[in-house]
Amino acid sequence: MESRKFHFASALTPQGWLSDVTVSVDGQGMISTVQTGAGEGAERLSGIAVPAMPNVHSHAHQRFMLGLAERAGPGADSFWTWREAMYGFALRLSPEDLEAVAAQLYVEMLKSGFSVVGEFQYLHHQPDGTPYADPAEMSLRCFAAAQHAGIGITILPTLYAFGGFGGQDPVAGQRRFLNKAERFLKIVDNLSIQAGGHALRHVGISPHSLRAVTPELLREVISALPENAPIHVHVAEQVKEVEDCLAFSGRRPVELLMQHFDLSDRWTAIHATHMTAAETAALARSGAIAGLCPTTEANLGDGIFPATGFMGERGAIAIGSDSHITVSPAEDLRMLEYSQRLRDLTRNALAGGPGRSTGRSLYDAALTGGARSMRQPVGAIAPGLRADITILDAAHPLLAGRAGDAALDTWIFSGGNALVKDVIVGGAHVVKDRHHIHEETIARDFRAALRRLDT
Repeated sequence: MESRKFHFASALTPQGWLSDVTVSVDGQGMISTVQTGAGEGAERLSGIAVPAMPNVHSHAHQRFMLGLAERAGPGADSFWTWREAMYGFALRLSPEDLEAVAAQLYVEMLKSGFSVVGEFQYLHHQPDGTPYADPAEMSLRCFAAAQHAGIGITILPTLYAFGGFGGQDPVAGQRRFLNKAERFLKIVDNLSIQAGGHALRHVGISPHSLRAVTPELLREVISALPENAPIHVHVAEQVKEVEDCLAFSGRRPVELLMQHFDLSDRWTAIHATHMTAAETAALARSGAIAGLCPTTEANLGDGIFPATGFMGERGAIAIGSDSHITVSPAEDLRMLEYSQRLRDLTRNALAGGPGRSTGRSLYDAALTGGARSMRQPVGAIAPGLRADITILDAAHPLLAGRAGDAALDTWIFSGGNALVKDVIVGGAHVVKDRHHIHEETIARDFRAALRRLDT
């Protein structure tokens, strides 16, 4: 790629909001300079530039079932009844289908202002559980989808071996997920080869949960990984999970995780919804990132994350769209804040202090935590980081008279995806005036996949 320059009316930088900004990008997609003034030869995008947001938790295959699990069952509906429905959908996707569904999802992410996806990918085998010739087949399809869409990806193949705490037998709906250490590490190795030298690809792992792996199995896998490879794990999402963990071990899930592993910022605890005050403080102090998915957590009836306590202890957060009920960094940050307001009967719960912008505080926190969680050089418009930039439409009526933190607050609390006009990833202008550069071909392939899946 040739070096490029982009000019913005304003930009959020580590030095704060700057006006009349030119960002220079080198041939590798990295920011070389950020300067005020209209740089010679710069492409004028005119809007409000902010660092693009990482999406740290995605199950791409669940995009296929969007809107198809919102009918009441004959009994009480819960996460666990939803899970059975999800297994039915997950058993149907071919590699070609997954690639088409993922590419469509990644376009939607980009158009909302995300530039990196953490793909927590656990469809490893054929529908009957037979391995593919390449054990990494399904995860490689996510790489291909990300490349077509032009989004950064940290692939997190999922280690899944058991059906419950203490090594319980898996159920039939989990047969596509299951691996022992040797075969799982082959998946990681194959993905690492394909990621080598590719600027937008990184590799980590995702032990599904303490229900699905034993500490011994997870330690065996971690010992074979590069020292800094990211590790993402579901933990304490549901009350029943906490109760089952207590019955098995006498400890709650976060306690059990911290008993067996030395957590650090290479770890992302996905959801971590149900924690005591002591667990909340301990997880925050560990440096592990809380990977929050507020719109999915609300949809599934998970509960409310203790964000005021966790962030009050300087805990790091990041956001993800998980089952993709909605795909919007603005909506997930809004839901996170509103959940605290509803629980505590207050306002501006996560602003971080008097006079501070709630939207800015949340956005800054999710950027920092998301970049660490993804292990990608993003999170700020600054030299030495990748040119991943979201541009808000300054001409939109909702932003009339808005600038700086007020514009960010308006995007998060009022405008949502309607305010995202352009998105740049690694210096490539992938969303132009609300239109993705490959939108038609990706949508065509997605519709073809839906037709196959509906037969």
